[in-house]
Amino acid sequence: MTLNYVLVVNGPVYGTQAARSAYQFALALLAQGHQLSRIFFYQEGVQNGSALTVPASDEFDLVAAWQQLSITHSIELQTCVAAALRRGVVGKQEAAQNMLSADNLATGFEQAGLGGLAEAMLTADRVIQF
Repeated sequence: MTLNYVLVVNGPVYGTQAARSAYQFALALLAQGHQLSRIFFYQEGVQNGSALTVPASDEFDLVAAWQQLSITHSIELQTCVAAALRRGVVGKQEAAQNMLSADNLATGFEQAGLGGLAEAMLTADRVIQF
């Protein structure tokens, strides 16, 4: 039986294993034939959507991995807009609204409110939080 999953990532892009574990879980469930419709990045997890992370050349680039996963499997990558703004992860629209000189939301990510998470939870068979 194929299930539709939504992942909620609370862990930062680097510093803990939470986000990397979420990524590995996503790969595993897709390999098993399940669907993954959306990944919602919340709290410290919004840092996964920053275009300004620069891992060392011998380290895994998790932001790029999320982007490739999204492209390959048509998965929505959403950061909580309120949590992101508090942590300096800003999309083009929010930069304009707040009269900021720059934005840094990585390509492929979008900012959404908690309503986006609620909607995803209502339509998913399983919601897994990291």
